[in-house]
Amino acid sequence: MMYLAHTAHLQFLGLATGFLAWILTMSTAGLNEWRLWYVDDVSVINSGVAWVGIWRVCFYTHVLPQMEFCPSLSMSDSFLPVEIPVAQVLMALAMICGLAGNISGAVAMRMVYFTVVDRRNIRLVFILTGILYLFTGSCSLVPLVWNMNSVLINSTIDFPPEFHLPVAPVRQQVGTAIGVGIFASILMFISGLLFLSYKYARHTLRSVAPRSTSNPLRGPWTVTTMAQRSNGVNQSSDNPSFLSEVS
Repeated sequence: MMYLAHTAHLQFLGLATGFLAWILTMSTAGLNEWRLWYVDDVSVINSGVAWVGIWRVCFYTHVLPQMEFCPSLSMSDSFLPVEIPVAQVLMALAMICGLAGNISGAVAMRMVYFTVVDRRNIRLVFILTGILYLFTGSCSLVPLVWNMNSVLINSTIDFPPEFHLPVAPVRQQVGTAIGVGIFASILMFISGLLFLSYKYARHTLRSVAPRSTSNPLRGPWTVTTMAQRSNGVNQSSDNPSFLSEVS
């Protein structure tokens, strides 16, 4: 049994980084501050700022029954731009793939740090973990960059009257959720690359393969035994003493 714990310290760091990135990704999906809308009319939006997320829109008011008014957004809403429904789908997919990546990474670390007899699949598990982390980072980065670009070009949203929001804000600003999400995506990419860079799995496969053929019931043992028997027969037939006794 080969000792591999000393070969995966960077991958253990990658697992911790991937878990942190997954938590930040979930936080990004739940935050409302994807876009900050600044409005002139403060009769309803008393703070003058509305937070536009991918699941709901929130602002503080003293006019409406609720002090914090937060109507929800759905993929079936026809007034939403395409980047918001896409963000809802991709962020949900990123959370699921991130969880799968963490589970796969934990299995990979168990195969390295604990005594596991069969390590032939260790390379597959490390590659699977790296791919899941990279896919998670891509799923979260695409909607983040898309929505950030919409803010920078001052793209508007035609909200219905019940949202109490103007057609276009005075100005827009990128919210903190996008910054947190981009940071989480970078951490995901780093984790994925760390797992894909675990090259020692190839050497492990080469070292395990010869040991599996050392079974005394088959393989080289049988060939060696037969060779020894054949040599023994030849030596007995060529023994001069044996030939003199026979004659």
